Amino acid sequence: MTDLSAHIAHEGAASWGGAAVADYIALLKPRVMSLVVFTGFVGVWLAPGHLHPFLAAVAVLCIAVAAGAAGAINMWYDRDIDAVMRRTRARPIPAGRMAPGEALGFGVSLAVGSVTVMGLALNWVAAALLALTIAFYVFVYTMWLKRRTPQNIVIGGAAGAFPPMVGWSAVTGDVGLASLLLVALIFFWTPPHFWALALYRADDYQRAGVPMLPVVAGAAETKRQILGYTLVLWPLALAPYFIGLAGGLYLVGAALLSFLLTAAAVAVLRDETDASAKRMFGFSILYLFALFALLVVDKA
Repeated sequence: MTDLSAHIAHEGAASWGGAAVADYIALLKPRVMSLVVFTGFVGVWLAPGHLHPFLAAVAVLCIAVAAGAAGAINMWYDRDIDAVMRRTRARPIPAGRMAPGEALGFGVSLAVGSVTVMGLALNWVAAALLALTIAFYVFVYTMWLKRRTPQNIVIGGAAGAFPPMVGWSAVTGDVGLASLLLVALIFFWTPPHFWALALYRADDYQRAGVPMLPVVAGAAETKRQILGYTLVLWPLALAPYFIGLAGGLYLVGAALLSFLLTAAAVAVLRDETDASAKRMFGFSILYLFALFALLVVDKA
């Protein structure tokens, strides 16, 4: 975060001074954070070994704060394209309620704090993975890939996939096969989830100059790739049963959810309107949440 910190003093001088608490909360991207935090919690829950409930709560809190930090720095960097996209122009910086330097300073402070607390309270393996998660989202996805390649969300989506592994390592101090499987599951879930959104927001991305797949390759190719990724998700979604991480309840639920997600992708492929894409985007969130909830219930 050293390079970013150099901007704080310069841009902080332009502070409006009018940012409200709600604006700082908005910087954290709370809707995105909620799913990240939940998957991180599941990593803690499933990990072998014992962790005091207070320390488990600290680990989950650190994951939440780190996710918010990455979101705040992302909003600082993307403030120019946020200002021209309908979906994002009401965010605190483009709306003029917060100076860029305020957002950057807030994000960097949260990032450093979350990693430090994770290292001191839990272990430094988890802290290093948490730092990697933030750095990957900020430097690899936001600064490098997002504006350069339609594969931005494919590669950059790894950042959102790391939290279960961070939670797992907070308990065990290492990275196990099961946590890597959970990472892979989220990694391959991210493209069809985000491309469903991009299909009906393609005009926004085109106006902002962001080369999302529907903008570069067109809607038809995007729909085919969405379906392809949902098929790849099948073995990954069922794998927890076959490696002994989950039981029969999870297997049945995962199969049903994967069938419904695939059916949603087929509907998107056939639909010339945005209706199916909007439905799939919403269901894809439920899909991932339900899979991880099943893991929790199954173990309980």
